[in-house]
Amino acid sequence: MSEVVNSPETKTEALPVTFTETAKEELHRLHANLELKEESVLRIGVKGGGCSGMSYLLAFDKMEEGDKLYDLEGIPVVMKKAHVMYVLGMEVDWEHGLSNRGFSFNNPNATETCGCGQSFSA
Repeated sequence: MSEVVNSPETKTEALPVTFTETAKEELHRLHANLELKEESVLRIGVKGGGCSGMSYLLAFDKMEEGDKLYDLEGIPVVMKKAHVMYVLGMEVDWEHGLSNRGFSFNNPNATETCGCGQSFSA
C-alpha cells in the first residue's frame, strides 16, 4: 500500500526537493493545460542511464505501490523512498532563456554531472 503524506490522517512531511517560483509556475501551467487524468501525479526521481550513470525523472504519471505522496501547492507529487537519498535537497528550476529551455536540476548529492545537466553520479 502506498504511504500517503500530507493527508489529514498522517503527519505532514516536507517534500525532499524544492522548486523555484518559475518551476512551480511552469508545473501549474502544465498541470492545467495538459489533459491529465484525475489520478495523475507528478513523479520525481532518478533512473539508471545517461552519460554520468543516472538521470532525473520529472513527469506526470500515476501513483504506484510504494510511492510516497506529497503536495506541491495543490499538485500531488510522488517519489519512491529509495530515490530520496539521491535527490534530497535538490532544487528544480525552469529555464526559459535563449540557450536553455526546460527544467534544470541543482543537486547537492551529485559528485559528477554531465554537460547537459540531466545526468549525474552520486
